[in-house]
Formats: sequence, C-alpha cells, structure tokens
Amino acid sequence: MISLAIYTMIYLGAALMVVNIYSFVSFARYIQNRKSWDANNKVMVVPIVLLTFFLLGYLFVGIFGKPDIMMAAILFFGSVFVYVMYRLLKSITGALVESEKIEAEYMAAEEANAVKSRLLASVSHEMRTPMNVILGLSKVVLSDPDLKQENREQLEKIDSSATHLLGLINRILELNQLENNEFDLNEKPFNLKNSLNKLDSIIMTLCNEKGLNYVTSYSEAVNREYLGDETMLTRALMNILENAVKYTEAPGQVAFVVEEKDVNDKEAVLEFTIEDSGIGIDEEFLPKVFELFSQEDPSTTSRFGGSGIGLALSSGIIRQMNGNIIVNSMKGQGSTFTVTVPLKINEAVKEEERNEDVSLEGKRILIVEDIDENAEIVADLLDLEGAVTERAENGQIAVAMVSGSEEYYYDAILMDLRMPVMDGFEATEAIRDLDRKDTKDIPIIALTANAFKEDVDRSLASGMNAHLAKPADADELYATIRRNIAEADRRREGGQ
Repeated sequence: MISLAIYTMIYLGAALMVVNIYSFVSFARYIQNRKSWDANNKVMVVPIVLLTFFLLGYLFVGIFGKPDIMMAAILFFGSVFVYVMYRLLKSITGALVESEKIEAEYMAAEEANAVKSRLLASVSHEMRTPMNVILGLSKVVLSDPDLKQENREQLEKIDSSATHLLGLINRILELNQLENNEFDLNEKPFNLKNSLNKLDSIIMTLCNEKGLNYVTSYSEAVNREYLGDETMLTRALMNILENAVKYTEAPGQVAFVVEEKDVNDKEAVLEFTIEDSGIGIDEEFLPKVFELFSQEDPSTTSRFGGSGIGLALSSGIIRQMNGNIIVNSMKGQGSTFTVTVPLKINEAVKEEERNEDVSLEGKRILIVEDIDENAEIVADLLDLEGAVTERAENGQIAVAMVSGSEEYYYDAILMDLRMPVMDGFEATEAIRDLDRKDTKDIPIIALTANAFKEDVDRSLASGMNAHLAKPADADELYATIRRNIAEADRRREGGQ
C-alpha cells in the first residue's frame, strides 16, 4: 500500500512537471513576443531546461530507483512548488503588463490633451484677431453722434452677434480649463452692485426681446466692496441667467434675488437665487444637470438651442470659489438655481476711486502690434478718450522707441505677444532691463489674442503689469490703463 502511494506521488509529480514545462514554454513565447523584450535574450530558456532535467530525474527514480515515502513527498511537492511559483510569476507579470498598458494609455491621453490645447490656443488666437476688429470698429462707429438711426440699429445687431460669438470662444477656452482643472481665480477688489448692474443690463435686454418679465431683489450686502474674481463670478451667474431666459417662453418671468446668509468682519456668505417659470427639468435628469454636455431632450435643444456647457462651467467656477450650487425643478413648472458663495470683505482703502480720477486725456500710449487693423482699432478707441498714441510694428522697434525717447515720455505700453522679429515677452524683458528710471515703473499691459492661463502667467512673469485678451472690452481697456497709470504714479511718489 505504501509502495503504491510512493509511486503515485512520483508519477503525479512527473505529470505536474510536464504541465510546468509546457506553461513555462508558453510563458517564454509570450515574454519574447513583447516589444519591450530583447528577442536575443535567451534567459527564459534556462528554467525550461532545468525543469526538463527534473522531469527526467522523476522518471529515472520512478523506473530504476527505490524511493521511500520521504523522497516521493519531496518530488511531488517540488512540482507543486514550481507550479505555484509559475502562477505567482505570471500574476506579477500580468500586473506589470497592465501597469504598462495603463501608463501607455495615460501618456497617449496626455499627448492628445496637449495637442488639443495647442489647437485651441491656435484657433482662439486666429478667431480673436478678426473679432477684435469687428467689436472695435462697431464701438468706434457707434460713438459717432451723427450716425443714422438705421445704421446704428444695424451696427448694434452686428455688435450683439459678435459679442455672442466671442462668448462662444470664451466658453471653449473655459471648457479646456474645466477639463484640465485649471480655473485660475484672480482675487481683486470689486463692487458687487456694479457687477450686478452689468448683468441686469444684459438680461433685461434678453427678456425684453422674448417678452419676459425680469424681476430683481438685492439686499444691502451688494453695496459692499469685496475681494474675489469678479469676472468668473459674473460669468457663472450669467450662464445660469441666460439659461433661465432661454428655456422660458412668454409671458413668463425670470427672478434674480441676492441675499446675505452670514457675515463677519472678514467674510460674507452671499446667496444668489435665479428662478424662472420655464419648461423645468425632469426629476430623473436633475443629478446630471451640471455634467458636461448633458442635455435632457434633443428636441428641446433643437427648439431652444444650447451646448450643454454653460451649467457645467458655472458649477466648476462656483466649486473653485469654495461655493455651492443646487437646483430644484419640476417638469413644466420652472426651475430654481441657488448659488452660495463666500466672499472676502474688502476693508482696504478704495484705490479704484483714485484710479477713476486719472484721465487718459493727453496720455501718450505706445501700441506694439504687428497687424495694422488691430493697431488702428486700439488707436481709435484710445482717441475717443483723448489719448495720444504711437505704434511699433514689433517688439524690437518698441524697445528702440522707448530707448530713444526721453524718460517718462510714454505713460503706458500696450503689448501684443505674438509678433515677428521680437515677441512681446522678449520686448518687455528688454524694456525692463533698460538703464532708465521710467522703465521700471511704466505700465506694460498685454493686449493679445493669447487667452490661456499659461499666457497670462508668462505675461506677468516677463514683467507685464496686466493681461487683456482680445477683443478687449473698451471700458475694461480704459479702466486697466487708468488703474496701472495710477499705480505707477503712486510707486514713483513712494520712491521719491
């Protein structure tokens, strides 16, 4: 009986060793077929040869030897051990291969994302350049008091359509920021009431065009000065308000309410409520309403329009501001969006009031721009404010003009970034390095179609004071120049 058990264990061990040899042969072929493996490396042959000798040893002992129970157990469990080691090796290799696959997919995704970002940057630049001309010309021509009413109405329609197109361009850029989690908030003092007034002007016009009633109710908190990113907060609220108007039909109503929920010496928590009497949202779709490209019903989209981007962008902005956004809605009974945002209270001296006292009348501003139409538009806009402008076609000429002028000859420089011969970054660094008193303080403001975060960061790093994306709003352009001239004057006064 013991003899039968001994030989059974030996031959079972031999059979398992055959399985092990076959497994290692298959494994060797798999490894050698991988691109990362050197085809001339024969190291995988070694275990196969050793296992073959072991198999021959099993057979020799079984046929010619006189094994005892101990030897039989060693041979049997030796085959089991080899089998277990093979399974473990295969498992580790599988994990490594999967890791390589995931890493390759990640690298491919990163490369695809980089290509997309470069494409967006290029397309944005090319689209913003003609947009700058369209919006700038409409602003200049509309400022003519002798313009015929018929022509004024036509130009206002052109301006409105161009502004809408610019909004789409901005949303594409913001979409890229949202996907890359690159929303960069710019904390500055701002007056919330002024921001809301701008929103009201736009939404009131949209409501009037559709025959809707627009109602607002603001608490006293909106009159306070805050620190935060006015542009991004306004953008987030605008997306929600535009959606409310879009999905509400006459005779309907859009209500905008702003209340203060909590306040202390440093911070206030404000609640923005936007309520409409529109088509509403199905309860099952509510959890998806802030997802990118989410649209409840394609037929609704074709009827009202929409890209499925606006609410996702608003949600991303609000989250970045450490705020919260929720929606309550029922199909056919309208929707209510509630945005809660904490804002720092600005207790600093209101320098912006001093900035407003700075007149652009007679201020000499150098426009560094290689495209004739863009330079002419900016010059015309500044001429409306009484500024005196000169132009340099590229950065090298700009450096020469500044270097060859008297100190404090120029009050500000508007710098394009992409130019032949010498770009705006190099020109700014060269101007800052000039051995003159004025070049350390003179405001250099980027005015460019490059609107990505990395462009803004690089502009400021090169020594520029501010970054404006084309087509710049005329009021924003004037305010930025005034603010930076005022700040330069204060720096000079402090240094004397």
